[in-house]
Amino acid sequence: MLSQTPAALGYRMPAEWEPHAATWLSWPRREGISFPDSFGRVLRVLRAMVEALLQSEQVCINVCNAAHEAEARSALAGLPNERITFYRIPTNEPWCRDHGPIFLTRDRDPKLAAVDWDYNAWGNKYPPFNLDEVVPTHVAEVLNVPAFYPHMILEGGSIDVNGAGALLTTESCLLNNNRNPNLSRDVIEQRLRDYLGVQDILWLGHGIVGDDTDGHIDDLARFVSERTVVAVAEEDQHDENYGPLQENLARLREIKIANDKIEIVTLPMPKKIVREGLRLPASYANFYIATTCVLVPTFGDPADEVALSILRKCFPGRRVIGIDCRELIWGLGTFHCLTQQQPAV
Repeated sequence: MLSQTPAALGYRMPAEWEPHAATWLSWPRREGISFPDSFGRVLRVLRAMVEALLQSEQVCINVCNAAHEAEARSALAGLPNERITFYRIPTNEPWCRDHGPIFLTRDRDPKLAAVDWDYNAWGNKYPPFNLDEVVPTHVAEVLNVPAFYPHMILEGGSIDVNGAGALLTTESCLLNNNRNPNLSRDVIEQRLRDYLGVQDILWLGHGIVGDDTDGHIDDLARFVSERTVVAVAEEDQHDENYGPLQENLARLREIKIANDKIEIVTLPMPKKIVREGLRLPASYANFYIATTCVLVPTFGDPADEVALSILRKCFPGRRVIGIDCRELIWGLGTFHCLTQQQPAV
């Protein structure tokens, strides 16, 4: 069966707002590189994230071994653990959006499948990544679902879909020579169509300053319905994000799905956050849509409430929950980067 592509077999990648069976996480390792000198402070943010998710759905957590599981359980002590399942799937770092499986669904059995894209830690920036690279296959094994292998490097944070055939991505990431230097744009587009069940590939340009992923779409623009995209915009013309984000907005205004232009809702950007001389990629677009709630990173910024208000209008049927991510963003990602949805079937 797996000699055919997922699209040929009737699979598609659902939109994030479609119902979930679970949210997958990879628990960070104290000895990992993601949160230097702030691991303990980050655990408080992770607990708040899990607490909110448990009100919505099951939470599946990858851990390396018994000691790692015990550390995670300690951080989550007092939460309703009947909705938490730990899996002995070791990882290097906690960014499950990028190293986890992309789940697909269809109407006939097997209804759920996983895509195991190749992974090289955002262009070989952060070795080792040998454990992260094989996470999707391990998840497919524990769930007993088919796994597909496109033989192309792709991180989950680099794409966003509307569940009805359209996919958003960026040239700065997917066309970067540190990902798939031997694949042309046309070949990359065809792999996306074959392995995610999409038709329309919608390209934006560059990402925000400080984003070590080379411009993941989940810091820039996100579908919130089949025809509506929220996109971040920088109002300060002197900020280095102003030009690239204006160019992305201009591209969005020209995009059509089935001959109709999309609706664009703009989100503000928080003020520049610099730590130890590094500008951090803080963005309200890195929200995560769970079944009954939306987790939104906040940054102790006056724009926090503006962003939350905008997203509440986009998701009237869900609780929109802001959680302070000033420590979490030191790892260069927030809630969308940490999570991977398993759709309900």
